[in-house]
Order: sequence, then structure tokens, then C-alpha cells
Amino acid sequence: MTKTALLAMACLAATGALAQKSATQSIEEYRAMLADGNPAELFEAKGEDLWKQKRGPKNASLETCDLGKGPGVVKGAFVELPRYFTDTQRVQDLETRLVTCMERIQGFNAAEIAKTPFNTGEQNNVTALATWIAGESRGLKFNLPQSHPQERVSYQVGKRLFFMHSGPHDFACASCHGEDNKRIRLQEVPNLSKNPGDGVGFAAWPAYRVSNGQMWSMQQRLNDCYRQQRFPYPLFGSDALTALSTYLGVNAQGAKSIAPALKR
Repeated sequence: MTKTALLAMACLAATGALAQKSATQSIEEYRAMLADGNPAELFEAKGEDLWKQKRGPKNASLETCDLGKGPGVVKGAFVELPRYFTDTQRVQDLETRLVTCMERIQGFNAAEIAKTPFNTGEQNNVTALATWIAGESRGLKFNLPQSHPQERVSYQVGKRLFFMHSGPHDFACASCHGEDNKRIRLQEVPNLSKNPGDGVGFAAWPAYRVSNGQMWSMQQRLNDCYRQQRFPYPLFGSDALTALSTYLGVNAQGAKSIAPALKR
């Protein structure tokens, strides 16, 4: 191969690298422009109101709900979930814990909420509550407990699910999020099999999706991953989703939360 041909190939490779860098920078600039008016703030305000408002058959507020740090304590709870709760004898993530409180304190039917589609009815309220609670821990570091045996089991199950290939395309969570330096179209995808760093992956959800104008909880985000695998959706509040969240949350140990974030 001539020197001229080699030089041409090098120029093409450099051009491609610059184009990739430019695309990534453009996405970050786009997010920065929108961040000042992140619509998630509206969901945060709604969630705070729902927390304090007397609702449900029992006409009670959620201000006595225990998210793991004692009744009514919100700050710092998000970055320590999922965790084991003695009253339910289960490892629960933020959303399933909220539904437990809504049933026990306010008298709502937890099974009916679980069957309600995302972004409608009480599911929409659960997302708003989760958004506000996450916002109260913004900037804090993730520190999920792993002292209880069921918490450790949840982590191991989540790890297996993360790497499990399934569906008609033989896909896994790890297919997109199991290696460094991967990209889907113009979007960089983080490696979630290890700590991806501050505000990345688990540390960014709930988040507002600009592409569809919706606030997405972590449960909905994980459901969408299963959709992309062409695999049946897990049920809301399923142990599978909690286990995946436990695996991702423990891997994010020490990373700072930026939730609720802004996504494409």
C-alpha cells in the first residue's frame, strides 16, 4: 500500500473520530440547554404535594411512610434503596415501597395500582412521588445496604438477570451495558456491570424523557429494556425488577445521584 493511501486512510479515521466526538458534545450541549427548565421539576412539585396531601379511603397523608430511614424521613432514603424491610419481609425499591405505604396508610389497593399502566392514574402519582423523593437526595452518594441475607440474594439474582440472554434476539442487559466504549447510534451507553460514575445509569433515574414528553421511573426504564429485548414485560413491583435495581444500585456505590435527570 502506498504512502498516499495510508495517509488517506488515517485522515478518514481521524475524521470519523472527530465526528463521533462532535455528536457526543452536541448531545451534552442539548441536555445542558434543556436542564434549566427540566420538566421533572413539575413532577417533583406534584410529588411533594402528594406526600403531604390526605388521600385514599383512609384520608391520610404519606408523612408517616417509612422509606428505610424512619417514618417520614425522605432525605437520603433514595440512595439507600432497594433494601430489606422487616414489615413486608421483602427487598423493595422506591416504587414498591411507596405502593406499600399507599395501601397500608392511605387504604389504596396495591394490586390495582400494580396493574395500572405507567403514566396513568395512581401509577402517574407513584412516579411523581418517586421523582420528588429522588430529588431530595440529589448530590448524595449511593450506599445500598447489603447486610441482610435477602439483600445479598437480591444482588446476586439481579446480576444473573443482567447477564441472562433471552428473547427471540438472544439479548441481555449486558448486550448494551456490559462493556466499555459502546454506542447505539449517537448515544453512548454506560457499562453498568461496574460503577459508571456520578450521575450515570442508576444514578440518573427517575428521568424526564424529552423524546416522548414523559417522566420515567426506574421500573419503567427497566421495562423498556425488556421491550427492546422483545421479552415479556415483568410485572410492576416484581422481584426481578427489584433484583436488577439492587444489582445496579450496589454497583453504583459511592456515585452521586443527579436524579431526576433529563434524557433524550
